[in-house]
Parts: sequence; C-alpha cells; structure tokens
Amino acid sequence: MSKKIVVSCEKCGSRNYSLPAGSNKTTERLVLKKHCSHCNEHTLHRQTA
Repeated sequence: MSKKIVVSCEKCGSRNYSLPAGSNKTTERLVLKKHCSHCNEHTLHRQTA
C-alpha cells in the first residue's frame, strides 16, 4: 500500500486533497495553493501529519 500526503486548508481547516507520496525525503511540509470547496476560493493548503 502506498503512502498518501493529505493537505488541509489554512483558512477553514478542511482536508480537501490527498496526493501520492513522492520520493523526496524532506522534513519540510508541503504547501500548495489549491481551491477549497468549503471556502469557495483559492487558499494555501498545508500538509497535515
């Protein structure tokens, strides 16, 4: 079973997206600008633990 990265909206906290884990072994959390269906706008999404 492959690992997944879950990202959540910084504004409302909802977990909207799950992405396949890459081969990079960095300790920094992934930050993407994605569309949040709950806020209905593009917001920053951070990787959750």
